[in-house]
Amino acid sequence: MIRFECDKCGRSLRANDAKRYIVKIEVFAAAGPVDLEREAAADTRSQLDAVMEKLRQADPDEIEDQTYRAFKFDLCDACRKLLIARPLGPRP
Repeated sequence: MIRFECDKCGRSLRANDAKRYIVKIEVFAAAGPVDLEREAAADTRSQLDAVMEKLRQADPDEIEDQTYRAFKFDLCDACRKLLIARPLGPRP
């Protein structure tokens, strides 16, 4: 039997509970358009080689954190209301 609980407050939830909510969050790098000029295109290969070398030496988890991360949470109704009221939480 699969047991569910609110990932925020720990309240027990049932699988088919109408008051159980699923929250999905995706965090990814905001890449803008790439501006390739003719002069810069000649140096593209060396730039690519430098990036590939950095990737080979980098921690895979750190690379993933900088490019894409997805989360999925179960929430009770009370915690859902709090999330909707302030999706990013209180300001620091």
